[in-house]
Amino acid sequence: MDREKIIQELQFRAVRSSGAGGQNVNKVASKAVLSLDITSSQGLSDEEKSLILEKIANRINAGGMLTVSSDEDRSQLRNREIAAQKLIALLESALNVAKPRKKTKVPKSVIKKRINDKRRQAGVKEMRRKPEI
Repeated sequence: MDREKIIQELQFRAVRSSGAGGQNVNKVASKAVLSLDITSSQGLSDEEKSLILEKIANRINAGGMLTVSSDEDRSQLRNREIAAQKLIALLESALNVAKPRKKTKVPKSVIKKRINDKRRQAGVKEMRRKPEI
């Protein structure tokens, strides 16, 4: 994954934001919406594209566009930076391949302890019973 190419390919849109800002909210478009066309991106290899399309398919629309937005700050420039960081982090997490889990055998000491605990509990319950006459 080539971060610089991906950042150059980002499509930026400014939208009116909700939240804090008073009358400024009604005048200024401070929310940043960044889009990246996954299918035609030059910063990703074919393998990376297929992995991303598989892992975060719910975040990608029918046209192959991945969209991330930010309205955390009152500054449009800062929101743009935050959205770019979110998008890069999302792509990196999608490209991270988890190691397969190795099956391990249950230790003999654990099996022995479980059986002893069962015997002890059975003995306690046996002592609670009324004696047979």
